Formats: sequence, C-alpha cells, structure tokens
Amino acid sequence: METENRMEKATFAAGCFWGVEAEFRRVNGVIGTAVGYTGGTKTEPTYREVCSGKTGHAEAIEVTFDPTIITYEKLLDIFWRIHDPTELNRQGPDIGTNYRSAIFYHTPEQKTAAEAAKERLSASKNYHGKKIATEIVPATEFWRAEEYHQQYFEKCGQGYCATRQIRE
Repeated sequence: METENRMEKATFAAGCFWGVEAEFRRVNGVIGTAVGYTGGTKTEPTYREVCSGKTGHAEAIEVTFDPTIITYEKLLDIFWRIHDPTELNRQGPDIGTNYRSAIFYHTPEQKTAAEAAKERLSASKNYHGKKIATEIVPATEFWRAEEYHQQYFEKCGQGYCATRQIRE
C-alpha cells in the first residue's frame, strides 16, 4: 500500500515504558506503538533480565508514525515534555540504567533534529542549570517486550508511572 511507504519509526526511552507508550498512543499521526528493549548487548532479553541492569538495555518505545500528519520534531517535543531529561538512569521512583532517557535515531536527519532539540532545551534554562542527561545514539535492534507489557494501561488501567501527562 502507498500509505505504508510513508510511515517512519522513532524510538525513545523515557523511564517506565508503560506510561511513555500511553502518551504516544494518544497522538494524532502515531499509527502504532510497541514497547520493548534496545541499546543493550543481550539477544532477545526478557523483562527480568533487563530490570537486572546486566543487559544494558533501556525500556523503550518504538513509534510508527505518518510524517505527513506529525513530524519527528513534534514527537521530540512530546518526548521532552513527558519525562525529566535531567534524571540520570531514573525517572521518579524507577531507578536503573534501563530507565535512562535516550533517543535512538534511525536516520541522519533524526540525529540532527534530536541534537538540535537537545541544544535548544539546554539553552532554555528550563531545568534551573541541571544538565540534560538524555543520550542520543543510533538505533540498534529493538526487542519487543512480552505481550503483557504491550498497551499495558489499556489492559490494566492507569498505574503509577512517572511520565508527566501531556495536554495538547
């Protein structure tokens, strides 16, 4: 189908992936989401292994979006708003490298946009002199999380996640 050819992917880590996924699923132009693990060294990691901190993976969300409806830059804006990018290896009560803030870029254009957005945010002084801890790194293999994690809030109801709710 012609529509499918226009779809792009974006991958973000911003703490607990349940809340991050719930926020992105509400965005017009986001065609699909999946939660999973990326940025680590183990093949086909499990949730338990990722939470141990021994695999190097981050809990992440892979967003499939239609760039004719929403731009990557707008997705970046949402990413910055739904978490605290100054927290190193944590978000709220969730602590560990698997909860780090990261942008996993898929193209040189995404890398450029992510770096520019991070520079703008750093210059904005919105974080009272705190340094932005978000990594900007190439996308690597994305391992889809176990099925019970997919669309978790829709299955189980809103839980405790440290994401900030966005209102557009």
